[in-house]
Amino acid sequence: MSNSDTPKDGDFAHWVEEKSEALKFKLGETFPVPPTILGSPTVHAETGRQKLEEVLLEHEEPTQEFLDELAALEAAPPLSDEELARQALAAGGSDGDAATPE
Repeated sequence: MSNSDTPKDGDFAHWVEEKSEALKFKLGETFPVPPTILGSPTVHAETGRQKLEEVLLEHEEPTQEFLDELAALEAAPPLSDEELARQALAAGGSDGDAATPE
């Protein structure tokens, strides 16, 4: 590659950004997303407790309350097999019916 073929500073990054934006636009027309899906399916930090999914998947900065709760969970003693079984039987699963535990 000769010096005349070398892109100028920032040219390649600009080209990649233009291609990326064009692809986003094209994919947006091909696969439209309803506005309700674009929003967070979880409760916002301003109105409730922050969830693990918000921190890991949505890249939110963890709040001090979230970090304190996480530390408390890590420090808690492990649950016994009996307690885990009791909780599993009490949970209704995806259908919410405790009579058919999953």
